[in-house]
Amino acid sequence: MKLVEHFELGLDAPICLTWELTYACNLECAHCLSSSGRRDPRELTTEQCEAVIDELQRMQVFYVNIGGGEPTIRPDFWHLLEYAVHHQVGVKFSTNGVRLTPERAAFLASPACGGYVDVQISLDGATAEVNDYVRGPGSFDTAITALQNLQDAGFTDAKISVVCTRQNIGQLDEFQALADRYGATLRLTRLRPSGRGADVWDELHPLPHQQRELYDWLMAKGDNVLTGDSFFHLAAFGPADGSGALPGLNLCGAGRVVCLIDPVGDVYACPFAIHDQFHAGNLLTDGGFGEVWRTSPLFQELRSPQTGGACTQCAHYDSCRGGCMAAKFFTGLPLDGPDPECVQGHSELALAGARTVPAASQDHSKSNPTRNQPVMLKLMTRPPVSDCAESPLAGFVP
Repeated sequence: MKLVEHFELGLDAPICLTWELTYACNLECAHCLSSSGRRDPRELTTEQCEAVIDELQRMQVFYVNIGGGEPTIRPDFWHLLEYAVHHQVGVKFSTNGVRLTPERAAFLASPACGGYVDVQISLDGATAEVNDYVRGPGSFDTAITALQNLQDAGFTDAKISVVCTRQNIGQLDEFQALADRYGATLRLTRLRPSGRGADVWDELHPLPHQQRELYDWLMAKGDNVLTGDSFFHLAAFGPADGSGALPGLNLCGAGRVVCLIDPVGDVYACPFAIHDQFHAGNLLTDGGFGEVWRTSPLFQELRSPQTGGACTQCAHYDSCRGGCMAAKFFTGLPLDGPDPECVQGHSELALAGARTVPAASQDHSKSNPTRNQPVMLKLMTRPPVSDCAESPLAGFVP
């Protein structure tokens, strides 16, 4: 049995577990997949988070992707990081850099972290003009300062994490130059139309010729660039035998090898599909994370190999595996049909026809703009989310 076939059937523990520690965030990125901004008052306590880490250790989960929101905003973030390291659970956390002071950078580079910690700095433009358009004024300078602090502290191999958009595809060489300058590794990820990303998808997602530009660049220069499972839909640019596939997991791993834990303990099949339809259970009420992972009916369904649908009839199916589940769902396309960015053009007819785009099942956006509001959102009119307090930590009790 091929390795990819083992993955399709699911594993005893996820290879890539994403854990959103908080929805609180100091920024308001226009494409935020979790619509972060305000903290959820039901957020897991420190003790509950420690219990999750204990279970991950028992399941032999090698590492966990910590995100948010901005995870470092949680007052207990650094404690939880140390707790995970001491329990042999590696931590890869994504941050906009706001709390990566020289002192914190020195801690991350110290023996206390023992090589169990990886840091990803989010940067969506190689210049402030492009980055701040979607991430907010000052966010480029904040990220660059964090990278400099890590380099000065001797932290090796930080990651620069880039969401590829229509505005930054032409900056791929510049992103690589930035990574080289700070001794970092470039990580490229795909824009998904989920969360606030659904509102700006039409303006931000790369055009067809840019998809080809990205594929060609990765084939020529991407040997040391991390892509994970972001761009397996691009493999159909290559021969139908799959020989043009990019490095990484060449299938949708939702519920098979990846999943997400949200700030209140809800478990979802995919980090890019935080929606009721992909809710698998709650680790507080359903017997813990391991029980949800092993027995969720949703996960069992996702682990059944796809045998029907339009994509299975395509000569390129073995290359691209039908594309991204989240991208299809949030653009109103059938899950067994083509990806909305299908490079063979098979989604064009479906996108041109009648579609029902699902409404967001949750939104943690701030109802009033802040100084970090991106340029894009200033051009949009959004109804107020709620009358809640706008402080990211409103209601937090340490």
